[in-house]
Amino acid sequence: MTETVESTRFGTLEVPPEAVVEFPNGLIGLAGRRWALVPHDESGTFLWLHSLEDPALALPVTSPWRFFADYEVELSDAEAERIGVADPREAQVYVTVRPESGEGRFSANLRAPIIVAGDRGYQVINGAGDAAVRTPLFGSAA
Repeated sequence: MTETVESTRFGTLEVPPEAVVEFPNGLIGLAGRRWALVPHDESGTFLWLHSLEDPALALPVTSPWRFFADYEVELSDAEAERIGVADPREAQVYVTVRPESGEGRFSANLRAPIIVAGDRGYQVINGAGDAAVRTPLFGSAA
């Protein structure tokens, strides 16, 4: 059964059950445990991770491999066991996107990806040494 959300950003959203993600440990720095993945447009490049508990809270996310072909997520054995995947590519992996100063400049947080396995989501700290908090999406940032 779909869930109706009165989003302050998007108006009334009908969220199908398969779009709902429970975050047992929450997201870093944010309240709430129930979120939905809402497509930004038909291309599917960007989605909104929209809180189902706060109608004003939505984060833009994307698959890191759309922009960084050689991106790797390194998890400790304990993290992999907690999430229930041996390889992050067995799940959906998203990174948050944020605007930077200057028109058309955006960065991705490669250090703290969001891993969705089934209907559960986990934000983790990536152990890969080159995973930065602010990596430019389109060329280099000034």
